[in-house]
Amino acid sequence: MVTELGRLSPWLVSLTLTFTAAMGCIQSIACKSRVQRENIVVYDVSATIDQFPTAIEEDSPIVLRYKTPYFKASARVVMPPIPRNETWVVGWIQACTQMEFYNTYSDIGMSSWELTELREGRVKAISDSDGVSYPWYGNTTETVTLTGPTCKPSRFTISMNDNFYPSVTWAVPVSDSNAPLLTRIKRDQSFTTWLVALNVATKEKILLQTVRWRMRVDIAVDPSRPLGSRATLTGRPQQEQPRILARMEPIPPNALGRPNANDAQVLMWRPKRGAPLVVIPPK
Repeated sequence: MVTELGRLSPWLVSLTLTFTAAMGCIQSIACKSRVQRENIVVYDVSATIDQFPTAIEEDSPIVLRYKTPYFKASARVVMPPIPRNETWVVGWIQACTQMEFYNTYSDIGMSSWELTELREGRVKAISDSDGVSYPWYGNTTETVTLTGPTCKPSRFTISMNDNFYPSVTWAVPVSDSNAPLLTRIKRDQSFTTWLVALNVATKEKILLQTVRWRMRVDIAVDPSRPLGSRATLTGRPQQEQPRILARMEPIPPNALGRPNANDAQVLMWRPKRGAPLVVIPPK
């Protein structure tokens, strides 16, 4: 082939190569073969949690704030050519699979952020979407949309990050008093995160990667001390690193649609004596 092209003028060589490339593209577009898992390449998969302790902020007389290290996930993906009239989205889907979030106030009781259906075992997971981009965790660096026809493989990087930055009242949340009585914050939350390719029209899902991770926070508080010196981080200073699973895990239906965890959670007051009380209902 090289010998034959070498006998042609440069103009004819260029024309021949252009025509050959165009025909290859036309054949790719005309091909009706489906996008299949074995044709998708995923590499450089990374899942980490920053290796520094949760930061405690005591600059408010109303609330204690804490900021956990970030969970970060990323992967490089090569998608095969997309047929005409098909659109695929590749991105991260995340669900909360377990949550304990207790704030203890002396011997009076505790407030508790709860996912009722998850707590009662009625569902296995609840979507952790941003509340807009269902089923995706977000719609910036977290997803890439590919619309056919495309003539060659598409290469891109998908990434996401997550952390906690809540506020906890110093005083009992159902009391009219502002007296600081908070003595303990304990949080233990688990998530499963999937890298997925989704056919927008047919809703076909191809699972590309599964990651499990967990965030734990344990803070002891002495409310008798001056503001700025009450809280101490206890337990392990660094988080356990995420696990990139060797096998794919199926996505529970509740991980794909409403409500997301932020909208589903309810703040309960659970006194040592008396009936529990809803402080903030789910949205």
